[in-house]
Amino acid sequence: MLSHCVFSQVKRAENRKMAAIIQFLRQNDLNIDTSVEVFITVTRDEQLIACGGIAGNIIKCVAISESARGEGLALTLATELINLAYERQCTHLFIYTKSENEALFKQCGFYPLARVAGVMVLMENDATRLERYASFLTTLRRGGSKTGCIVMNANPFTLGHRYLIQQAAARCDWLHVFLVKEDTSRFPYEDRLALVRAGTADIQGLTVHRGSEYLISRATFPCYFIKEQGVIDHCYTEIDLQIFRQHIAPALGITHRFVGSEPFCAVTADYNRDMRRCLSDPAMDAPPIELVEIERVQYQGKAISASWVRQLLVKQQIATIEHLVPPTTFDYLQQMLPAGKQPHSESVTGET
Repeated sequence: MLSHCVFSQVKRAENRKMAAIIQFLRQNDLNIDTSVEVFITVTRDEQLIACGGIAGNIIKCVAISESARGEGLALTLATELINLAYERQCTHLFIYTKSENEALFKQCGFYPLARVAGVMVLMENDATRLERYASFLTTLRRGGSKTGCIVMNANPFTLGHRYLIQQAAARCDWLHVFLVKEDTSRFPYEDRLALVRAGTADIQGLTVHRGSEYLISRATFPCYFIKEQGVIDHCYTEIDLQIFRQHIAPALGITHRFVGSEPFCAVTADYNRDMRRCLSDPAMDAPPIELVEIERVQYQGKAISASWVRQLLVKQQIATIEHLVPPTTFDYLQQMLPAGKQPHSESVTGET
């Protein structure tokens, strides 16, 4: 039957073909993922029977019509997707897939990293890469009985971030700060990393790390096949913290993870509670980690946040920004303003 199938590449700009893919995914209880750059489609008698997409080094949106299952099509499609990724110079691949597809992708050389039982599994095409990364981290391990960790996006780096780092460093023998790796934020990754390092240069007992694919970001999470927001949040927490607690934390000897308090966003507050549970869950085969919430620093009664800074930047209200960010970040942001724009006074009242 595979001899009657036609395999094609479809790019995001091909609107008519994309409309057919979106409809096909919906018929298979999946959503389109806007980060997918190219799809491989499979048609038979001009009818779409399977598809799969590639977003950077992640395989997503794999669907096969029920009528075409059991023909070996899934393995062929997976192989085509892997070959296409290699042609696009992406050789280190991940796939988030439903639990029932795990055996299929094992046949294609993928290995499970973490899973949420009965829901989904995260896999990659290298059996030892995570082990090698953890081994590298052991070379950066420092002594002491209390080692802390912060994972942040810093988009951009604010006095709120700096305060959290200062408070955590003061409570630890050593503190490790990881900057989330993906480059989909308002400010480029290399700029964000430079601002964090410049803004913390005077803080002792601190290592600022580049992020990795193993500190998972919501930007790459597979919400396209999980409909309920509560399930999405649960899966994200489980996958993220399985890898962190079982591999990254033991390599560095991390005993505590620090987060800022969340007085406004209920979703983030729930996530912090889930994190506390996952990090101390006795069922997980790894040393427990204590979660420490630190009260966020405020300016004129409002918690300092990167989102506030971004909003002010859009409005070109640079004078208020000066109170919210370190001098190094302020200098960087000033360069983004139109020529001749001068700081002026603004009220923070009503800013969100």
